[in-house]
Amino acid sequence: MGLDKFLATSEGELIKRPRFFNSLHRQMKLLQRRLQKKQIGSNNWQKLSKIIARLHETIANTRKDFHFKLAHHLCDQAGMIFVEDLNFQAWAKRMLGKHTLDAGFGQFVTILQWVCWKRGVYFGKVNKDYTSQICPNCNAHTGKKKLSFRVHSCPECGYMTHRDVASALIVRNRGVSEVGRILDVKEVAWGGGLTGTRNGLVKSLRNRKKGGEAWIYPAS
Repeated sequence: MGLDKFLATSEGELIKRPRFFNSLHRQMKLLQRRLQKKQIGSNNWQKLSKIIARLHETIANTRKDFHFKLAHHLCDQAGMIFVEDLNFQAWAKRMLGKHTLDAGFGQFVTILQWVCWKRGVYFGKVNKDYTSQICPNCNAHTGKKKLSFRVHSCPECGYMTHRDVASALIVRNRGVSEVGRILDVKEVAWGGGLTGTRNGLVKSLRNRKKGGEAWIYPAS
C-alpha cells in the first residue's frame, strides 16, 4: 500500500493520500508522553486529557471534511461509481495499519455511498481479487507486482499506465459487466422490448451524469 495516493480513478485522476497526523503527530506524542508522567486523576492529568481529546477531534473532523469533499468531487463528474469490496479492518491490522486508519478508507466508502444515494449517482462494489494483476486493455494476467512497481506494463499488448489507474480500469470493467448482467436479468424478468428496457434502466442509473464515469480504486 502506497503512502502518497488515496485513490485512483479510471479517468487517470490520482488523489493524494492525506496525511492528517503529520502536522499534529509530534504534538500528540509530546502530550501523550507528558500525560504518562502525570498522576492519574490529578488536575494536570485531566487538563492534558482534554487537550489530547480535542486534538483527536480536530483530526477526525478534518478527515471527515476531506471525505465529504472528495465524495462530492467524484459525484460531480460521474453517473456511476464503483469501488473494490475491501476489508478495511483487515488492512488496518497489516503493515502500515496506522496510515490506513489515518486515511479512514472505510469511513470514506461509507460517506461516498451516502453521497451517491443523496445525489442520485449509482454506487456499486466489485470483486477485489487480482485487480492489480490483470491488464485492462487485453485482460492478460500480468502477475503479482511488488508495491514499489508503480507502472503497469503489459508484456502481451504493451499497454502502459499508472499501476493504480490500471486497477481502477479493471474495477470499471467489472462494474460495467455487473451492471450489464443486472440489466439482462431485468429484461428477462420484465419481458417486452429489450432495447427500450435497457435504455430506460441505464438512464435511471445515470440520471445525474455530468461527465464521464468515475471508477475508483484505493491506491496500493
